[in-house]
Amino acid sequence: MPYRVCFVCTGNICRSPMAESVFRARIEEAGLDGLVEVDSAGTGGWHEGDGADYRTVAVLEAGGYESDHAARQFQVAWFSRLDLVIALDSGHLKALRRLAPTPQDAAKVRLLRSYDPAAGDDLDVPDPYYGHMDGFEECLEMVEAASPGLLAAVQEQVEGRAA
Repeated sequence: MPYRVCFVCTGNICRSPMAESVFRARIEEAGLDGLVEVDSAGTGGWHEGDGADYRTVAVLEAGGYESDHAARQFQVAWFSRLDLVIALDSGHLKALRRLAPTPQDAAKVRLLRSYDPAAGDDLDVPDPYYGHMDGFEECLEMVEAASPGLLAAVQEQVEGRAA
């Protein structure tokens, strides 16, 4: 059974699809495709069925990432099949931990930037939606900076399952 990671932001059109695309590329580069499944969702359903924000798509494409996406809302029932739920900011972290049906499920929820040793105390990826292109570029930089640490943690879990 694959190790499953879900990235979660507010509407699933900016930060979480960006993180999903970047992390999927890292999984493929590490030769873990097939062993790790990556997806994303939002805490709310306002944009369900919509594609990623055009600025997210532009930043991803400029970075060489795939950007095929349809927004959806995170469902409580998913906790039972997910191994790791990655929140993009502390508001999402709190909301997801409140939704978690068990303490074990709540423990699956982590902040993305907690995997970036250079992040310091500010572990939120700011929402770029109401800003300009530079906010989306900054978001991509934060996602890319946290990806190696997240990849190492996931790789360790996948190898532990195989042992």
